[in-house]
Amino acid sequence: LPSVAQKPPVTQAALLKALNELPHLQILNKAVHMVHGAARCSVNGDILAVREDIGRHNALDKLIGDGLRNNIDFSEGFCLITSRCSYEMAQKAIIAGFTTLVAISAPTVRALHLAQQAGLTLIGLARPESQFIFTQPEATPPPA
Repeated sequence: LPSVAQKPPVTQAALLKALNELPHLQILNKAVHMVHGAARCSVNGDILAVREDIGRHNALDKLIGDGLRNNIDFSEGFCLITSRCSYEMAQKAIIAGFTTLVAISAPTVRALHLAQQAGLTLIGLARPESQFIFTQPEATPPPA
């Protein structure tokens, strides 16, 4: 896998803003309570695009596909997913060019290895009250 661009770390304020905003933007999940979401977020934590699907992989594929159609530079900002982070999710984020992937659930060991090798900052178990930076510990978010 390619190495991702090196960018300043996501701030705690941006991460919290996106985590709090995403549930309000998941229109389908509000109705059925059983779909995953993937969001492209700005460096400030504004959610720029959300895609939903019953499959977590499909939600991320839809988000990346939308970005590719619109010539989005994925290295500007971060990706937030409402699922666990498998190695395939990490691969997709790396190949798309995201520098940070945030998952509300835990990453797999293989996802951690891929993220570390590519320089992807991987934040998991992300909730408004706490988050764990699993890779790139030097990229600890500065205080808001």
